[in-house]
Formats: sequence, C-alpha cells, structure tokens
Amino acid sequence: MNLSDRIALVTGATGGIGGAIARKLMMQGARVALASRNAERLAAQIETLRAEGLSPLTTLAYDLDDPDAINAALKGFANTYKRMDILVNAGGIMQDAPLGMISAEAIEHTLQVNVAATIHHMQYAARLMARHGSGSIINLTSIIGVAGGANQTLYAASKAAVIGATKSAARELAPKHIRVNAIAPGFIDTAMTAHYNEAIRTRVIASIGMGRPGSADEVADAALFLASDLSVYVTGQILGVDGGMQA
Repeated sequence: MNLSDRIALVTGATGGIGGAIARKLMMQGARVALASRNAERLAAQIETLRAEGLSPLTTLAYDLDDPDAINAALKGFANTYKRMDILVNAGGIMQDAPLGMISAEAIEHTLQVNVAATIHHMQYAARLMARHGSGSIINLTSIIGVAGGANQTLYAASKAAVIGATKSAARELAPKHIRVNAIAPGFIDTAMTAHYNEAIRTRVIASIGMGRPGSADEVADAALFLASDLSVYVTGQILGVDGGMQA
C-alpha cells in the first residue's frame, strides 16, 4: 500500500475524519495538501503532525462556501504541483432541523458546501488526473444519504446528491482510468456528533449491530484502501463504514 510520491488533496483536513485520512495517507508516503477554512487550526495540525514525524506537502485555507475561493485555491494548486493523484472530499456540514424549520439560507449553505464544492473539486482533480491517466477520487457521504433520517432532510438530500455525483463521475471517468468512490460512515465519534445528548447517543448506539460508535481512524482505513492500488478495479462504489447500523 505504498503511496510514495503520490500527491493528495484532502478537504476538511482539520476535522476528525479528514484529519485521520490525511494522517493515514502521509504514513503511507503520500504528499498531502491539507485544505480547511481555518488557517489557525491548519497551523496547529501541522505542528501535531510534525511531532509525529509527518510533514504535509502544503496547506490551503479557503471556505467551501465560497466558489471563487475554491477556484483560486485549486488553480494555484494546479499551477504549483501540476498533478493530483488522490482527492478526498471530506469537508462538509450537518444542520439538523425539522422539515418545516429548514431555512432558505440553510439550504443554500448546505448544498454549496456538501454538494457544489465536492463537484468543483472533482472537476479540477479530473483534469489533473487525466494528464497522467490515473487517479482516485474519494467522496465522503453518509449513511443518512443512503437511508435518510428524521430531522435530517437537508443533510440527507446533500449526501444523497454526493452519491449520485460519485456514481455518475465514476462512469464518465472510468475510460480515463480515474476511479471515483464514496465512503458512507455511520455514527462516528467526531466533533460533528459530539453535540448529541446522552439519550440520543444511547438510542443511536442501540441501532448499531456492533454496539459501538466507529472511529475516524476506521473511516480513514477505508479511504486508504480506496486511494491505493488495492482498489485499482473498484469504481462507482459506496463503501459503508457503519458497524451494521440501521439508520
């Protein structure tokens, strides 16, 4: 699973799952660019990684809610590094709300961050990967995007859209030997789920066949498989990492 000399870009790299994926890729030799909207958190993450003997390729601070910032960052990346072998779209947001209380602003914001930004990144990655005739794009969706969830209509819609985009891009890019897959995590212990109260947490864990939450590292292991040559004939797949969860 040696990824030496492969260049990767990971969005949401200061989040629990994105950070774990970036670390796993670096541990296998990949040269990883860390992307996040928070420059201070990126700087702190670099210090942590360097203390572990890992050195990121670069950092990119931009907001997935800003299409112009995305384009500027990705153009700069392409001009500097000329290639991208691995793209991980791990950035995203979740805003739970009953159907009747979802605001127009929340809809626009969620769809931009979770869907439009994912597509923008795939566009740039596909151009760079096509130059070298190979590449792996990994999108983060969710079990909620597969099965739905009460009070999560907006989040489910955005993550279902990522699944559709993944499957369509996989068909389009397969002749260029660019693989496109997605990971659908279940209940993972990260900051995104930390706000759940004990009653909700207990109820959710009861729906998991393995009887426990997953970890960011377990999701990262799945991403490592999809990034490596171990999955060279795998494309258009949605890999559930959910411990047998019933959403």
